[in-house]
Amino acid sequence: MLQLTSITKSYFQKIAVDDVSLSLNEGEIFGLLGPNGAGKTTLIRIINRIIEPEKGEVRFNGELMKGKHLAEIGYLPEERGLYKTMTVYDHAMFLGRLRRMSKDEVNKSLNNWLEKFEITSWKNKRIEELSKGMAQKVQFICAVLHEPSLLILDEPFSGFDPVNVELIQNELKAMKKAGKTIMLSSHNMKSVEEICDRAALIHQSKKILEGSVINLREDRKDGRYAVKFKGNMLAFTHALWTGFELIDKEELAKDRFVAYVAMRGENNFQDLLKTLIGQIEIEAAWEVLPTMQQIFIETVTGKSI
Repeated sequence: MLQLTSITKSYFQKIAVDDVSLSLNEGEIFGLLGPNGAGKTTLIRIINRIIEPEKGEVRFNGELMKGKHLAEIGYLPEERGLYKTMTVYDHAMFLGRLRRMSKDEVNKSLNNWLEKFEITSWKNKRIEELSKGMAQKVQFICAVLHEPSLLILDEPFSGFDPVNVELIQNELKAMKKAGKTIMLSSHNMKSVEEICDRAALIHQSKKILEGSVINLREDRKDGRYAVKFKGNMLAFTHALWTGFELIDKEELAKDRFVAYVAMRGENNFQDLLKTLIGQIEIEAAWEVLPTMQQIFIETVTGKSI
């Protein structure tokens, strides 16, 4: 649906985006990751035609990106920009009309979102009366009023408490299910793991990783397994004997633990379970995959954590 090819942009001879190519498929959630100053926001502004690249092209559904395509895009910028003296209704009407929606269409869509978020009482409040989190929720609503086919969110979870993070995540999942395409730039790696299908990592203006979230994690696994159990830790350790190595452990409560184990020789996960059965009460066992946070830090710093 969206294709970026060899995008390059610099400011005052400092390269902000260096030969970056990306593609987003219809009906997926794509994570754009990277440390501060990596070039993510510049890339997003290029997609939205706020600035022009020096090299490269952006295509939307196979066509070169033009002004007419912006009507199909919703954009939530990192810099929150709401007119503080306007009411929520007036602000939504203003932005909706800019998107060529009729007054009836804006009102219907706004009421729908206010009801969905259970905030209908906010409709006639001035923006300056709202908390930061409340204003951010309003700005999210304004970004999706016109039911865009592509939604671009720059740090959408910043300033939200866990309840509202989950609320927005659930809405994004519903939009994906409805066939919408979503790009989100975020430092919230847990959210990336939970909702993104694919992700790319930008560092020092270059793309250094891209792929499905599960494959990025699978490719970097190191053969560790976790076992949650009831019983005696000494009995657990003795059961491992020479076939397995205890890497780490967490004590959850009296006689309840999570142990992290590495295989030795030709032993596998099934061998581990056979060794432990009868020695302790296994509650759960799983292969440990690196988190997106670990992948992010290790890729950017070159240091394992």
